[in-house]
Amino acid sequence: MAQLWGGRFTKETDDVVYKFNASISFDKRFYAQDIKGSIAHVMMLSRKGILNETEKEKIIAGLTGILEDLTQGRLKITDKYEDIHSFVESVLIERIGDAGKKLHTGRSRNDQVALDMKLYIRDEILVLDNLIEELLYAILGIMEEHLDTFMPGFTHLQKAQPITLAHHMGAYFEMFKRDHERINDIHKRMDTCPLGSGALAGTTYPLDRKYTAKLLGFDGPSLNSIDGVSDRDYLIEFLSALSIIMMHLSRFSEEVIMWNSNEYQFVEIDDSYSTGSSIMPQKKNPDIAELVRGKTGRVYGALNALLVTMKGLPLAYNKDMQEDKEWTFDSIDSVKACISLFAGMLRTMRFHSDRMKDSAKQGFTNATDVADYLVNRGVPFRDAHGMVGQLVLKCIEKKVPLDDLPIEEYQKICPVFKEDIYNAISLRTCVSRRTTVGAPGMEAMEEVIQIYRKYMEAYETELELT
Repeated sequence: MAQLWGGRFTKETDDVVYKFNASISFDKRFYAQDIKGSIAHVMMLSRKGILNETEKEKIIAGLTGILEDLTQGRLKITDKYEDIHSFVESVLIERIGDAGKKLHTGRSRNDQVALDMKLYIRDEILVLDNLIEELLYAILGIMEEHLDTFMPGFTHLQKAQPITLAHHMGAYFEMFKRDHERINDIHKRMDTCPLGSGALAGTTYPLDRKYTAKLLGFDGPSLNSIDGVSDRDYLIEFLSALSIIMMHLSRFSEEVIMWNSNEYQFVEIDDSYSTGSSIMPQKKNPDIAELVRGKTGRVYGALNALLVTMKGLPLAYNKDMQEDKEWTFDSIDSVKACISLFAGMLRTMRFHSDRMKDSAKQGFTNATDVADYLVNRGVPFRDAHGMVGQLVLKCIEKKVPLDDLPIEEYQKICPVFKEDIYNAISLRTCVSRRTTVGAPGMEAMEEVIQIYRKYMEAYETELELT
């Protein structure tokens, strides 16, 4: 097939070269954005007198028909065309004749693809945002249900201090809350419209770029035509945000995988989110969490690939930039699937509260509170620290937690200890005394949950407005 740019060529493109060069196999996914951008471009051309009213109406009707036929499956995109832009323009000309040949007036595929990609990413950010909202609600539901589910908090994968499941989940709420804010910040920074930049140096036609930008929902036009067609910062930033989301999901998955193990038994993953073994009938594997963890590297790879591609490119547009699409599309698909599946897994997961509580007791997580007990009775902290270390050694020797060590053993180490030590170091006391903002105490957690509830109400309002 003759190309739209074929006028200065005397030979057909080699078939292998054509297929290697073509992008229709993947850029067809933003056909709706391409047509939306073309309609706005035609409305602007008409407003400036570059197209007459009849031409405008004919082209817009043709584009609208193509969009409807593609959406309804009546029209198929084939690899007969080099890219989605060529497909739309060629079909338009076939349907409405010479008027369709005026569609490309005042623009280049360089600014056209830059526009399409920005429109597509803006739409996908809204979809991702809805998925993050679902995940945040799943986490918040667990927090509200498990305010007094005690468990060990860890540092270095060693049991450290007693906390609650609500407190632990709150850490992930904070992470995904930042993810929501991060992708919305990117959305704002993408709010310049590249259409009208031409190939790199604008155009001699009297375009109204502000009007086009307004029609497409942008704050305004890009202010440098070279940057307009060669900017991929927003994609790098977007892939970075997706990578951070996946990092959070991967950390969460790692904990779910450990908690689901026979050694921990903190959780039981629902059958609908688990798989079995082809040879070992007893197995119930956390495959969803493992796949989420695994797909994190895939998204990291896309970010790194685009960074490496862009680092040596001179201005302005270069064909290398065509590579951005497959990496970005694949990352979007991966992240959307991971968030959705992970949220579903969380909502159906059962938490073994007794097991968590017993684990916290057996790990000397209340040792710091024993030291605090002594300090509050006049013992210097450094001395108290050493005494508690001796108590822990005694507990290890007798194979009991601090809660069950006889008072006589406490008093051998320090006579300051009284019977009230057992109440002072109970898990409930240890947790409830931590009342500063951000701590696991019941009052502190209830306050934070209310803050999160208000945040989610504002979040819903924000999504409705967009």
